[in-house]
Amino acid sequence: MIMIIICFLAPWLAMFLRGKVFQGILCILLHLTIIGWIPATIWALVVTRRETA
Repeated sequence: MIMIIICFLAPWLAMFLRGKVFQGILCILLHLTIIGWIPATIWALVVTRRETA
């Protein structure tokens, strides 16, 4: 549950916590734009759900 909240607030942090540094950096770049925030959040949710499954 906490990881889902982190994905919405700071998708790049969710990537870093999962050990995906390069993807986290790309996620930061997406998160810096308003339009890119939604895809970054979805991407972080997908990665988080895939890691827990």
